[in-house]
Formats: sequence, C-alpha cells, structure tokens
Amino acid sequence: MSDQTPSQAVTVDATTAPAEAGRSGFQRFMSGSVGRNLGLVVALLILVIVGAVTASDTFLSVSNILTILRQASIIGVISIGMTLVIIAGGIDLSVGSVMGLASVVAALAAVQDLADQLHWIVMVIIALAVGLGAGLINGVVIAYGKVVAFMATLAMLVAARGLAEILAERRTLQVGDRAFIEFMNLDFIGVDILIWIFAIVAAAGWVLLNRTTFGRRTVAIGGNREAARLAGINVRRHTMWLYALAGLSAGIAAVMILGRTTAGSSTNGQLYELDAIAAVVVGGTLLVGGRGTITGTVFGVLIFATLTNVFVQNNLSSSVQAVVKGVIIVIAVLLQQRFAKPTGRAT
Repeated sequence: MSDQTPSQAVTVDATTAPAEAGRSGFQRFMSGSVGRNLGLVVALLILVIVGAVTASDTFLSVSNILTILRQASIIGVISIGMTLVIIAGGIDLSVGSVMGLASVVAALAAVQDLADQLHWIVMVIIALAVGLGAGLINGVVIAYGKVVAFMATLAMLVAARGLAEILAERRTLQVGDRAFIEFMNLDFIGVDILIWIFAIVAAAGWVLLNRTTFGRRTVAIGGNREAARLAGINVRRHTMWLYALAGLSAGIAAVMILGRTTAGSSTNGQLYELDAIAAVVVGGTLLVGGRGTITGTVFGVLIFATLTNVFVQNNLSSSVQAVVKGVIIVIAVLLQQRFAKPTGRAT
C-alpha cells in the first residue's frame, strides 16, 4: 500500500479509553510524558545529591559534569536509534557489534591511506556507511524476510563481531590521521565535541519522532501494527528504515570512539546494546512499543552515566554497580507495568 499523508497518522486510543477512565489521577499523571520525565529528573537529582555527599569535593565541579556527559555521549547516540526501534515494537541486539565493525573498517590501512590522499572525512563516511548498511540488512531480513527481530539482530551481532575480528586479524588498528584525532578532541565553548554530537543526534531524534510524519507512523506501528497497515502505512518499508537508522547511530558512535580512543577494535561496543536497551527502558519507552520519548532516553543515559561516576569516585566495585543497574532496570519495568499503558501517541 502507499504511504499515508500526515493527516492520516494512526492514533490507537479507542481500546485504551475504558482503561484510562478507571485509573486514578496519579496513575494518569505518572503515565503521561510530564510525569515520566519528572520522575527521571527526581531520580537524577537523587543520584547527584548522593554523589555530592559521598564522593569527592570535585563531584559537582564543571570538569566532572563534563566527564559524565562525555562518558554518556557514545552510548547515548546508540540509544537514540534504539529508542525509535523499540517504540515501533522492535529490538536491535546488534548495535554494539555493528559499532565495533564500523570502527575496524574505518581504521583499516587501505581506508587510512585513502583518507591521507583525500581527507579524513573518508573514514567518517565509511564508518557511517558500514553502520547504515548493517542496519539495512537487519531491516530487510526483519521486514521482508519476516524473521523475528530478536533472532535477526542476534545473528547480526555474531556475524558483525566475527567479521570485525577477521578484518582486524584480532589486532587493534591505530588511527594515524592527526587532523582527525585533533578534530575529535576539540572543545567548542569549553564543551567536548563528543557531547555536541550527542546533543545534535538527540535533537534530530526528537524532531524526527515528534515533528514529522515518520515519527507518527513509528508510534502508530508500535501501538497497533495491523491498524497502521490498514490505515495505509507501508509497515515493512518503514520498519526497514527504522533499523537502518539504528545502524546509522551505531556508525556515528563508531566515529566517536575512533576519535576518543584513536583505535579501531573488534572489541569496541561490547555489551553496548544492553546498556542502550537499559537506558531506553529506564527512560520510559515501552518494550512492547507504542510509546516512548527521546527526552526520557537522554535522562536514562544520564542516570546510568552519573551512577557509574558515583561508584568510581567512591571506589566501589563494578560488580556492585552491575547489581544496582539491574535493580534500577527491574524497578523501571515494574513502574511501566504499574503506570504505563501504550496509547499510540508520541510524547
């Protein structure tokens, strides 16, 4: 079927209206975008207070705040793409491996030689192309091959990591282009360029989800896939492009980690897909699809980055940190089940 016009975007509210009527005012408030984001702000403030009280005197310093933002930036970019996929009712387990593959391909000697002859932007373009290509493969297999997203992206996770190991010959590939390294370590008005990239990607994701037909269709597909199809949305094509965007976000993250570590490695991005999913879920996006926000995802990323910083400054083990992260994720899911119901509307 042909794509619908913006005025035909689907809203799946009829089936949830009776349930909404039976819910308390507090439940309705907490399930709304304002209530969810307010809860995230409170959680983040509590972490900041705990850090200020228990960590060093420099916890609230500008340099430490920028460190937290810098640490959140790479996983944050991946999480933006993941948010769009999950809102549509999908999942992408391959983004970490795709990020590693893109970083390896961009750091290959042949690519760096070409960059030396032309411009370092060649490495950036190739990393983005690898991410986009892997995402398109995921999308085609899922949308047109009708393979379950979990299995398709799991296969890509394994294949991309294996291909990265083959290309890198299990070595770390150093990036020698000084101009690229210097650019990726620039500060604009005192803020690291990685933070700026995260901010730009987050802003672009917000506009795409909340101010475009593409975003409304994404929410409609997640709310009720069959209703979206009957309304004229080309669900398969839309799904394909959602996974392509997730792959592109992994490519952007690959460029960022190349600039940060000056090395391409098959180990780059390990378990990043799980961190991204955790940030998206904590940010209020429903795993079943139909509702989610970019703003919530940004807060989710910042909560985990701040938590990591608090643990590091208090010299606590990573094992304890993992346990606390797990508890936070469980609480977030329980709160979703308690307060959240998919309404089919972007917020």
